[in-house]
Amino acid sequence: MDPALGPPEEMAEKRDELTPMMAQYHDLCERYDDALVLFQVGDFYETFCGAAERTARLLEVTLTSREDSTGEYPMTGIPIDNAESYIEELLEAGYRVAVADQVEEPGESSGVVERAVTRVITPGTLTEDELLAGDDNNFVAAVARDGEELALALLDVSTGDFLATSSTSSEAIADEVSRFDPAEAVVGPDAPMDVFPDDCMETPFDEAVFERERAAETVSAYFRNPDALLASDAEVRACGALLEYAEYARGSESEAEAEADDENENDRLEYITHLTRYDPREYLLLDAVALRSLELFEPRAVHGRDDATLVGVLDETSSALGGRKLRDWIRRPLLEPDRIEARLDAVEELQSAVREREALQELLKDVYDLERLIGRISRERANARDLRSLRDTLAVVPDVREQLEDADCDRLQRLHADLDPLADVRELIEDSIVEDPPIEITEGGIIAEGYDENLDDLRQTARDGKQWIDDLEERERERTGIDSLKVGYNSVHGYYIEVTNPNLDSVPGDYQRRQTLKNSERFVTPELKEREDEIVGAEERADELEYELFREVRKTIADEVERVQDLADALATVDALVSLATVAAQYDYCRPALLERSDGVEIDIEGGRHPVVERTQESFVPNDAQFADGRRLAVITGPNMSGKSTYMRQVAQIVLLAQVGSFVPAKSARLTPVDRIFTRVGASDDIAGGRSTFMVEMDELATILREADGRSLVLLDEVGRGTSTADGLAIAQAMAEHIHDEIGATTLFATHHHPLTEVADELEDAFTLHFEVDQEDGEVVFHHEVAPGAATGSYGVEVATAAGVPEPVVERSRELVAEAGDEQSTDKSEPPAATTTDAAPTTADGGERTVDEQSAPSETVDLPSDVAAELRTLEVAHMTPVEALSELDRLKRLLEEERES
Repeated sequence: MDPALGPPEEMAEKRDELTPMMAQYHDLCERYDDALVLFQVGDFYETFCGAAERTARLLEVTLTSREDSTGEYPMTGIPIDNAESYIEELLEAGYRVAVADQVEEPGESSGVVERAVTRVITPGTLTEDELLAGDDNNFVAAVARDGEELALALLDVSTGDFLATSSTSSEAIADEVSRFDPAEAVVGPDAPMDVFPDDCMETPFDEAVFERERAAETVSAYFRNPDALLASDAEVRACGALLEYAEYARGSESEAEAEADDENENDRLEYITHLTRYDPREYLLLDAVALRSLELFEPRAVHGRDDATLVGVLDETSSALGGRKLRDWIRRPLLEPDRIEARLDAVEELQSAVREREALQELLKDVYDLERLIGRISRERANARDLRSLRDTLAVVPDVREQLEDADCDRLQRLHADLDPLADVRELIEDSIVEDPPIEITEGGIIAEGYDENLDDLRQTARDGKQWIDDLEERERERTGIDSLKVGYNSVHGYYIEVTNPNLDSVPGDYQRRQTLKNSERFVTPELKEREDEIVGAEERADELEYELFREVRKTIADEVERVQDLADALATVDALVSLATVAAQYDYCRPALLERSDGVEIDIEGGRHPVVERTQESFVPNDAQFADGRRLAVITGPNMSGKSTYMRQVAQIVLLAQVGSFVPAKSARLTPVDRIFTRVGASDDIAGGRSTFMVEMDELATILREADGRSLVLLDEVGRGTSTADGLAIAQAMAEHIHDEIGATTLFATHHHPLTEVADELEDAFTLHFEVDQEDGEVVFHHEVAPGAATGSYGVEVATAAGVPEPVVERSRELVAEAGDEQSTDKSEPPAATTTDAAPTTADGGERTVDEQSAPSETVDLPSDVAAELRTLEVAHMTPVEALSELDRLKRLLEEERES
């Protein structure tokens, strides 16, 4: 544990001697010992002792000190008004933050002001708009194990989105984690943490929340019959634990409330009203590798443009609601043709209905983030401006419904019916909340005139009193003859009559001295004091009544949480569909034709374009793609920069877009929905994980060999580049043969290993493609056009020249290429030893090496004895490349299990 967390040692040693305030701080640190406690003192959040020193360094603020009867303590404070920016820095530094607010006014307590942790802020439990990205969900996850089964639960605490799934495969759970990219994870006993990426914060939490009975009881408090809603005990455990963690992060208003909640279990988050249990196989599966390779949400280039992603070019949404909905569709493309066609019908109708589409786009710009608004309202953290934002959104709904009133397709007709204007909620807010309310909800000025008769009477009393005060100055000047007499007010002394020193002899006898200043005296009369009590009393009672009325209004709206969430979902869907239609209209996308699902995959794309590249380049060359029975594996050759990788990705992205329910960048497209997209594209290493570029490549290939099938789309780019030419060619050829013969996946295989084109000629369902280039005046000209057959060369030296490699290096490269060509023409009858001989490797003097010598590494590696023993017995020279890959994958898993145990 970080020494800055938990109760400070110097306080713990003398806990009984601490002042009441410091004892409060100590106890809160002890209770929230995994978080940095921000302790409200007036207008600042303070930290003390080691926490203060760490906070001062991290936030670059001044370290001060506090001294009391028990000693002197380091102290660091941040202003409450600007706390979010500092909290964001603490979260980025890896801290959880427990915010301890004053939960009573200083004047209400005879002793120390009560404080309580009102929220625990972690990367996965953010609810503050300032800390959240409005266009995407922010999930916290929980993983639970029950026997062989693993369950994953995901919750967006800010919106109430709640999902659950399970599998016996940790790889499948890791794939789902990649889809949703949670910011934080709560991991149950015996559940693996390695399904989460390194940047996901692991949060230790009470393991008892994962117990089956307790978890079932927690889930039952939110949803009826969790056993029917969820598919397994593991899912119940994960969901129950996650709900308890969300309740813990909510905090409480006071210690008394916290104790009551322990007894009455009153911590329920009312806005979590839906739990979606899903099977990953209901959607097109995309693992972490595919998400990165296809650049769905993040560009691969370190300094890539923010819009250089698939979501970047598709997102023309007008609201945060629509942006999140569109991202969810891209994250989980559909498999069921009827559902895809329903979206396509809506997109087509909106594309052609230009006037209605543009009107909807303008209307939706006035839609606030209803999901997060109702979340704040339900958590009792919404202010009066939030309620007005809800009202402003509801005012848009009738106009949105009007634009959809004449819709033809079923999907838009259902959305028209689902757009509940919530007229009663809108009317309540209009009647109760002033049009431009202040931010504070305890200082009055938020409840509209005419809403409550008692409030109106109090306000009138205060107004009448103030008018009497306004007239008092003129009356007293006439009565006393003192022309300079003034009537004023301050928050300390209240109302007063001020007379300058030269006029003190004219002061009437009923004036009572209230305050002496350097050049004047301030007085009060019995009548003024009576009016003051009346005015101040009326204002205080009015403020208190306004706060009570506001809370009643807010609670009434919170009771309609499900209606608001249903409306939010409908508006989000309209916005996402309008976005897809807008992109289709502006960038000449076509409606894809879906073919019936069968054992195989058919793809027929005419004039296909890469949706991202065409938007980021001045010009783009469209290309066709045809895959069907007899054409399942394309071996693609051509020089670097000719367009091989772009072509492969555009085929995958067009397929993915079609299954999202979007039109696609092509002249025409006919395709069968695929179950999964696999990619092995680009070179990358995993230095932190101790994996080289080649090992990363082999891991990804092993996954494809293990999990792909005839309904998969596979992209392979430069397989075998991380090892010797002979080994690389052998692996590439074995991969091509195995996918063709055993898996049957639709595959695009880009390579610089030109002998693979000869292999393709021998495989029944394989064919070759290449990208054409010309040489003009010694320079390579890329046409970016795909054509049948194999490329005549790789043009690597020419590409190096175009990249600006110095001329001496280029010339020497040409010489070496020429020499290599001469040698190959002389020895072309002799095949590479690595791919044709089963002879055992030899030593430098020609002797045959032993098994131990063959497997001995150049550096000492400390392997577990059983793994080392298996390595020694492997006869790699007698294995096919695919068998070697399988053994490598098996031994890697065995090694990981050894390390975990």
